Amino acid sequence: MSRDKARGTGFAQPQEGSLPERAVAAAEGLVEAVKPRLRGWLHLGTAPLALAAGIVLVVLSPTAPAMAASAVYALSSVLLFSTSAIYHVGRWSPRAQKVLRRMDHSNIYLIIAGTYTPFIMLVLEGTLRTAMLSLVWGGAIAGVGFKLLWLNSPRWLSTALYLAIGWVAVLFIPELVQGTHPATWILILVGGLLYSVGAVVYGLKRPDPAPRWFGFHEIFHSLTIAAFVCHYIAVSFVVYTAA
Repeated sequence: MSRDKARGTGFAQPQEGSLPERAVAAAEGLVEAVKPRLRGWLHLGTAPLALAAGIVLVVLSPTAPAMAASAVYALSSVLLFSTSAIYHVGRWSPRAQKVLRRMDHSNIYLIIAGTYTPFIMLVLEGTLRTAMLSLVWGGAIAGVGFKLLWLNSPRWLSTALYLAIGWVAVLFIPELVQGTHPATWILILVGGLLYSVGAVVYGLKRPDPAPRWFGFHEIFHSLTIAAFVCHYIAVSFVVYTAA
C-alpha cells in the first residue's frame, strides 16, 4: 500500500546518487586506483622551486615593467605546478576532483600567456606590443572559458588549442630575434618544442613506458618541467637586461 502511494505521488524515491553520477564516481575511482605511483610528484617537487625562482626574478628585476612582467610569469608558473601537484597527488571526492581538473587544465593556457608576457612587454614596442598582449591573453582567457564550460572535451581538441596559442610567437619572430641575444630565442624555441612534444604525448597517451610507476602523463610532466627551465632562463636574460 505504501509503495503504491509512493508511486502515485509521481516523485522518485531518495537515492544516494543518480546512476550517471555513481558511474562517473566509479570510473574516477578506478582511474585513481590504477594511476602511476609517481603521478603528480614531479610537479610537487617543482612547485616550491618555481616559487623560489619566481621570487628571485621579481626581486632582481631592474625596472617596474620588468618587475610586473616577472610577477605575471612567476604567478602563472607557481599556479601551474602547485595546482597540478594538488590535483594529481591527492585523493579527492568526485566534486573536488572536477574543480581541480578544471583548474589544472585552465592553468596550461595561463602559463602560455604568462611566459609570453615578459618577452612581449620588454622586447616589443608600440602597437605590436599591445596587439600581441591582447592576442595572447585573449586566447588564454578564451581557453580557460572553453575548459570551464567543456571539461570533457576531446583530448585532441585540447591539444590543438594548446599548440595554436603556444606557437603564436611565430607572428613576431623577426622582432624577437632582433631584440634579444641568440641564446634567448634559441631557449624559447627549445622550450616551445619541449612543450609541444609533451602536448602530443598527452594527446596520444603514448609512449606509456611503465604504467604502474611512470606512464605517458609523467613523460608529459617531465617535458613541461624541462620546457619551464628553458623558458625561465630565457625570461631571466630578457628581464635582467631590461633598461
